[in-house]
Amino acid sequence: MTGIPSYGSDIFSDEALYNPYEHYRALRDLGPVVRLEAYDLLAVARYEDVRRVLGDPQTFCSGEGVGLNDLVNTLGKGNTLMSDGELHRVQREVIGRPLMPRALAELQPGVQALADRLVDTLVPLGTFDAVSELAQPLPVTWVPDLLGWPESARNHLLKWAADSFDALGPANDRCTAAYGGMAEMFQFARDVVAAGELVEGSLAANVVDAAERGEITHEQCPAMLTAYLAPSLDTTISAIGNAIWLFATHPDQWELLRAEPTRVKNAFNEVVRLESPLSCFSRYVATTTEISGVTIPRGSRVVVMYASANRDERRWEGADDFDITREVSSHLGFGYGVHACAGMGLARLEGNAVLSSLARKVERLEVGTPVRKVNNLIRSFSSLPVTVHAALDEASDHFG
Repeated sequence: MTGIPSYGSDIFSDEALYNPYEHYRALRDLGPVVRLEAYDLLAVARYEDVRRVLGDPQTFCSGEGVGLNDLVNTLGKGNTLMSDGELHRVQREVIGRPLMPRALAELQPGVQALADRLVDTLVPLGTFDAVSELAQPLPVTWVPDLLGWPESARNHLLKWAADSFDALGPANDRCTAAYGGMAEMFQFARDVVAAGELVEGSLAANVVDAAERGEITHEQCPAMLTAYLAPSLDTTISAIGNAIWLFATHPDQWELLRAEPTRVKNAFNEVVRLESPLSCFSRYVATTTEISGVTIPRGSRVVVMYASANRDERRWEGADDFDITREVSSHLGFGYGVHACAGMGLARLEGNAVLSSLARKVERLEVGTPVRKVNNLIRSFSSLPVTVHAALDEASDHFG
């Protein structure tokens, strides 16, 4: 791997996780492939190269793990996230059935009603925490119901989800500390499946039913459930919190959304592009190949940097600007290709519902001093004080 430039800063240090974007720019400027000295991993940070890697699962495999350390890749091998080919296709089909557009369309009125009730409660308060009181309650309230997750373990979900993403990061102290929580979640999922404590008609029950029909094995069920649960919480919470931050700090964009509410779907996509909830995953190189003329040997592990690609000035004009009029459907915040996020429709459903409700009822947003949540892979806030100024007249006829 001679000729590949190296980057000496640890992009998973606390400092870098708080302020990652100059590090990402430096990686993009160094070349199409860069060696991360702190972990002896290769990184791909430019948009076209990231998209190319994600679009070639035969060469850049997930079946050897997508984490950034060997232990988590060994433990997770074979689940929906860490599988290839027919095994992945079958698991993805089982998980994806309740997430098809028609099924999501049936869920939309209920999700919007939940978002409306939540916003109706918060707006009269004037000031509240946009994370704990707005971004978290919606997915924590209804996603476990959709999944069929037992009430007895819901208090642990946010910690387990955060631990899962820390454990998928590089082998640093944050990763090591997260293994216990991840193991607890896996064990609970195994116990739930074994005991048959699943809500009839739920996603979890559908997974077990698929095992009964022989489509998948019973041994695969717990890992499939946990692989869905953690991303469906943390990434959505991150995106909603980031949306509040961006609109509060860009009041012109909030005024535009209120004036043109049909932009809500594109606006949420722009939030995910600019402040991507998931920074990266990795891929295993199954055969010697090239990325933009750089030879990558078989057996290498490549860190695929979604968050950097989404700010690549080679792809996006004004890449660091928040612009809800931008054509942004090709962003990589939910991945790309056969391993694109299975739950992206749910995340969009929730994000659109919250933004639509707020835009009807809030004229102006102001944020106080935020507190960043430090996680190896998820970019989010742990606290975001927000003050809202209620709209005198709701534009309810414009939003759906």
